[in-house]
Amino acid sequence: MLPLATRAAGTIAIDVGHYLEAPGVISAHGRPEFEFNRDLAMEIDQQLQARGRATKVIGADGLMRSLPARPRAAAGAALFMAVHHDSMQEKLLSRWTVDGVERKYGDRFEGFSLFVSRENPGWRQGLACASAIGAAMIRAGFKPSLYHADPHVGENRPFADKANGVHYFDRLVVLRTASMPALLFEAGVIINRAEEKRMADPVVRNRIATAVSDGIEECMP
Repeated sequence: MLPLATRAAGTIAIDVGHYLEAPGVISAHGRPEFEFNRDLAMEIDQQLQARGRATKVIGADGLMRSLPARPRAAAGAALFMAVHHDSMQEKLLSRWTVDGVERKYGDRFEGFSLFVSRENPGWRQGLACASAIGAAMIRAGFKPSLYHADPHVGENRPFADKANGVHYFDRLVVLRTASMPALLFEAGVIINRAEEKRMADPVVRNRIATAVSDGIEECMP
């Protein structure tokens, strides 16, 4: 293992996806994605710091509206990672009533996904880190969702590394405008009723954060 000072030299920027006024997908039970993203981002931050990594959390206050501002706020970091939770296409969703409120849900897909942009100048390193995180997630017992590559039920995002759940998403703003290697991590499908409960479980969240941290350790020793 490298000395602590050397390992801490490369800052990991952790971007909390979405913001308070546009909080992302609303989960099957009515919780905004932003809250899931913030909880997981803070857990990843704590775990990386415990390993001697320098970190910078972006957007945790829920006030950062601009997508290009996020990678700019990470200037000087060695890696930019956007933390999100997933949904699926509207046509795949059903409706149910939760606490007297009609909500959308979709139980067809579950699992994590990772994305990189080939328009990012450091995309090869971003891909290496995405693959390492995906492999660590699989070792921890999680499965990639894979449906994003499907042209009918996904968004036709081609695989960059199918075995580890990594896709290309070349035009994604937070990735293509980053000056450092960048990736986006979808931890799980919160429109799926069972997976939403798993994503809200602190024990599961800790396992995910551990896997993400393990992957970063592997790709950025």
